[in-house]
Amino acid sequence: MPELPEVEVVRRGLSTHVLGATMESVEVLHPRAARRHEPGPRDLALQLTGQTVSAVERRGKYLWLVLEPTDLAVVVHLGMSGQMLVQPPTVPDEKHLRIRAMLDTGADLRFVDQRTFGGWALAPLVEVDGDRVPLPVAHIARDPMDPRFDPSAVVKVLRSKHTEIKRALLDQTVVSGIGNIYADEALWRAQIHGNRPTDKLTGPKLRAVLAAAHDVMAEALDQGGTSFDALYVNVNGESGYFERSLNAYGQEDMPCPRCGAPIRRERFMNRSSYSCPRCQPRPRGIRIGAAGNV
Repeated sequence: MPELPEVEVVRRGLSTHVLGATMESVEVLHPRAARRHEPGPRDLALQLTGQTVSAVERRGKYLWLVLEPTDLAVVVHLGMSGQMLVQPPTVPDEKHLRIRAMLDTGADLRFVDQRTFGGWALAPLVEVDGDRVPLPVAHIARDPMDPRFDPSAVVKVLRSKHTEIKRALLDQTVVSGIGNIYADEALWRAQIHGNRPTDKLTGPKLRAVLAAAHDVMAEALDQGGTSFDALYVNVNGESGYFERSLNAYGQEDMPCPRCGAPIRRERFMNRSSYSCPRCQPRPRGIRIGAAGNV
């Protein structure tokens, strides 16, 4: 699933190509792409027709298009394989095209989704902590790239919890935008094992993790995000290449760039975690076998 840098790459591309554009007509070509819009696909197409995109916004991994003249937004769920493409209408339909919005600019805004976990949904905008966000996003915390992100407040929340630091980083109500890839990379940079309890970590250590998350996502953003296959692309269909710079995630048995010890893979929350056994020692009492065997 795309994380903050990948979603931000898409947001920037959409801002360049669709800001100020009006949807002259909309086709929902697969009902699952509108399943989060309770009135259904036909209503989604009708309500979007004639709407103008006045802003393209993001919080964490959540992306939305603000519409005029209504007080609504299209919340875009990318799921595991969703793509937002801006194409000339002469380009043949993609095999997994789910929604097409024909813009008054002469281009198509296309939602392509091979695995059909994503989709579009209309939602009202509400005010939360001084920002207007769609109602389904109201519970999502600010992300480390947000100018109003408050590390001290997040550290206070983390120290009040008795949970593992990686689990907390993945909790979008605590800090948003961080998924499995950038959690592992941030923890590697901060030299902290993901199973360490948040209430046992000092304030400076927790600040170091948040700073590392900010830095690694900023670097990934500069490189267009992380793409392990052809499913994550920007609005022009191009892949990012930050996977070439990953230090821990997906690097099982490769030497740690810092100390040379083989990177280990462990099971965590039905997924894999990657860390350095020398730079990121496990907390005492935690026994997790190599290659994900608990």
